[in-house]
Amino acid sequence: MAPLVFLLLGTVIPLLAGRFGVRWLRGWPIAARCGLAVMFTVTGITHFVGMRAEMIAMVPPALPAPELLVDITGVLELAGAVGVLLPLTAPLATAGLGVMLLGMFPANVYKALTGTGLAFEDQLVPRTVLQLLYLVPVAALIRHYLRTGWPRRAQLQHS
Repeated sequence: MAPLVFLLLGTVIPLLAGRFGVRWLRGWPIAARCGLAVMFTVTGITHFVGMRAEMIAMVPPALPAPELLVDITGVLELAGAVGVLLPLTAPLATAGLGVMLLGMFPANVYKALTGTGLAFEDQLVPRTVLQLLYLVPVAALIRHYLRTGWPRRAQLQHS
């Protein structure tokens, strides 16, 4: 549930700031990118501190080197958090984070099906709903990038 809170706050605060005069934060795409950056920064950090053991335990046994997989996904989340903030890399980073959300979902399913005494948000149905909510800004941004003509337009604006 905490990642959802970070996503929402990371989106709403820039959205409000943009409405109240912070010019570089104007528009929902910037706010959504900020929200994703905040969420993935926090979740990326938890791959290394705080919840590391829990993350490792979530890796299905069929996958090799759980510690390494947690390290790799943590680095990718942190890189994606930076990438969504940079105009030229935002579309690819957004798509990459979306693929990662889908790719890591089986670990959440594994935890929900094999864990005992799970918090409500870690149970299968709530966890699936949360995962879908995390994908909403990703899908909205990808649609936005496709409709606005990225990458050509972004490259022209930033060259």
